[in-house]
Amino acid sequence: MKSPDRRKFLQVMGTGTLIASLPASIAKAMAIPANNRTGTIKDIEHIIILTQENRSFDHYFGTLRGIRGFADPRAVTLPSGKSVWHQPNGTDELLPFRPPVDNLGMTFLSDPPHGWNDTHAAWNQGNHDQWVPNKGAVAMTYHTRKDIPYHFALADAFTICDAYHCSLMGPTDPNRYHMWTGWVGNDGQGGGPVITNAEAGYDWLTYPERLQKAGITWKIYQDIGDGLNADNGNWWGWTGDPYIGNYGDNSLLFFHQYQNAAPGDPLADYAKTGTEIKALRRNPRKLFDIFRDDVRNNKLPQVSWIAAPEAYTEHPNFPANYGAWFISQFIEILASNPDVWSKTALFINYDEEGGFFDHTIPPTPAQNAQQGDSTVDTINEIYPGDPSHPSAPYGLGMRVPMIVVSPWTKGGWVNSQVFDHTSLIRFLEARFGDEYPDLIETNITPWRRAVAGDLTSIFNFTNPNTVPAYLPSTAAFLPPDKKRHPDYPTVPPTTQELPGQEQGIRPARALPYALTAHGKANTTDGTFAIDFANIGTATAVFHVRSGDSTVAPRSYTVEPKKNLLGSWNSDAGYYDLSVYGPNGFLRSFKGQASDANKANLDVQASYHYNELKTNIRLDLINLSAQTAKIRVFSKYSGNSFIVKLKAGASLSKSWKLLRFLGWYDLVITVEGDTGFEYRLAGHVETGKDSYSDPIMGGLCSSLTSCVSL
Repeated sequence: MKSPDRRKFLQVMGTGTLIASLPASIAKAMAIPANNRTGTIKDIEHIIILTQENRSFDHYFGTLRGIRGFADPRAVTLPSGKSVWHQPNGTDELLPFRPPVDNLGMTFLSDPPHGWNDTHAAWNQGNHDQWVPNKGAVAMTYHTRKDIPYHFALADAFTICDAYHCSLMGPTDPNRYHMWTGWVGNDGQGGGPVITNAEAGYDWLTYPERLQKAGITWKIYQDIGDGLNADNGNWWGWTGDPYIGNYGDNSLLFFHQYQNAAPGDPLADYAKTGTEIKALRRNPRKLFDIFRDDVRNNKLPQVSWIAAPEAYTEHPNFPANYGAWFISQFIEILASNPDVWSKTALFINYDEEGGFFDHTIPPTPAQNAQQGDSTVDTINEIYPGDPSHPSAPYGLGMRVPMIVVSPWTKGGWVNSQVFDHTSLIRFLEARFGDEYPDLIETNITPWRRAVAGDLTSIFNFTNPNTVPAYLPSTAAFLPPDKKRHPDYPTVPPTTQELPGQEQGIRPARALPYALTAHGKANTTDGTFAIDFANIGTATAVFHVRSGDSTVAPRSYTVEPKKNLLGSWNSDAGYYDLSVYGPNGFLRSFKGQASDANKANLDVQASYHYNELKTNIRLDLINLSAQTAKIRVFSKYSGNSFIVKLKAGASLSKSWKLLRFLGWYDLVITVEGDTGFEYRLAGHVETGKDSYSDPIMGGLCSSLTSCVSL
């Protein structure tokens, strides 16, 4: 990626927020160089996974600069004809809103429903239009930088993922089972499949057991609360006191092999021990004693997981900033030992969206031929249903935040590759699997292994020691008391508007996607066909929506170097189809297939790039019976290309994209046919790092060209 000069970089990044007051320990940590002994993933010696609770990506970061948030120029359209932000609410609609409080980050928001049934009902077979009826008005709330400054500062300092999804459309435990085991016992063995928080006791293999067999050190950091057992009213660390225990978030303890493990067994020694702050007047600073000692004494395991007490998990109704304080303590402790920090990667994620709205439709496998297709085997990815729960895809679930804090991820990057909780296991495979083949997790299904990446694209192992990072203090976020508080009464505003998003772009990691979706009308039978092709290096899911509200969305999963064909019948020959893919990929087709006097174009897109250029080329053929005056409008340049093509004639035309950082959005219309419109949008990946979308960053509009980039 060619680096702009510092003044221009600060201009397009919108970086008044990048530099903040620093605690001395954090400032020191940001200056510590990464271990760069090999220039590979092997330089990471400690992997820490800190999984918080129940927040969606838009709910936290929809207003953050340079990510796919509220300014997404290619958000889907609902069956109502309005954008996905306009969620139906009875006879009205509800847009995302910020509750009118001064300090939302310290507010006790109520807890929306977040089970299998209500989440699949909100998703609504991919229509994604039933959030308010199933989740309530609080689902549409969101935060800003003012509300959660530490979370935003982490994203600005390190790397945020804006296509990281929870694993299952449902509650906490099944999502954490994906993180710790790769699935929920999908094959029906060992007590599975588990789609609720039943916690009935399970028997399939967990990933820490694989680590133990391979001789890789691991540990769960937690507080034991009233006891890490199920005796005398205890429930595996979940206690009625929200300021102690592990809130039941050490889901390994719901497996029989851990429940039955006695002291001296590694499963007990590393998963059933922890701090005991109940005996220490519930002093929150004592929650970190064991972790602090391990870091200080260079005894941090190779792999660690962290489970917080309820009050610090960010699970509603507890405030977001209680969690910010909790997270910050681990970063400060790591900073206190430069040698350990230089070799450590900290993954901060959230187990599920918790019922809070996110606008992105999650990638899912087709349940049957009427709902799409897949070149990848979808075995064990469709829940068969039971008397209380409908059959549906397990996931992926909604987007949730993921921030990767490490010396290899500094610089305020965004990574838009599709990930989910099983990607954490995949990262452990990438780090240790070449040495220990038994670390390859066989529980991860073929479809999920193909669709979700392994997180390695987030890191810069080759040249990590170039960009400083900055974090503000969280001292004000320490809970002022140790009490439960009532829910804040969330009331939607009477005057609504779509939230804004911070202006500016951010550096973006290279992605493995190169996709095409070629649409063609059949004037003989009035159908419309789309050929989905993958010319990249990673499997992608195409989500297809129709402008006809009676036509259900479809899903097409396509592996690299493969393609699939889908066909749609049209009403009186009219077609209106939109294809969505990763990182803002869009192809849309509107027109009439059954009238030879209407516009009918064949449009083929191809990408061309080298060190000096990044182009998209369109090959156009006029398939109609008369001359067509064609207009191609670029939303990035604000310019139009106009050409007349006789019947049967063809033309090739290229658009230079280097000025627009590889982004394109081309709208094709034909004079005299207002019902015809093709649109092609997305980003040309070159294998090199780039920047986020300048239209999304407010640097372009549909009427004027982008500011100078």
